[in-house]
Amino acid sequence: MKYKGYEAVIQFDPEDRIFFGRVVGTQDVIAFDGQTVDELEASFHNVIEDYLADCQRMGKDPDKPCSGRFNLRISPELHRQAVIRAQVDGVSLNTWVETAISTHLHHK
Repeated sequence: MKYKGYEAVIQFDPEDRIFFGRVVGTQDVIAFDGQTVDELEASFHNVIEDYLADCQRMGKDPDKPCSGRFNLRISPELHRQAVIRAQVDGVSLNTWVETAISTHLHHK
């Protein structure tokens, strides 16, 4: 499920016969539940709205889902090899790394 840039993973508890979800990609714990898909979706939307309102009230910036930017620490030799490979492939290092990550994620 996605709402306002936040994404959640959903599970079902067969014992309690309830769906529950948690927002991923943030450091804050944001969880919700519902007995039907409609209740689950409404609960997800409500918890995000409440979270954003609470952050505003407390003067805190909401924890945003991943921005798409991160620093990566690797060995100088691996860095050099990646730069060379990107140049050979005729793309930027950023594009090359993005393609490598995407390929790895989609082949698992």
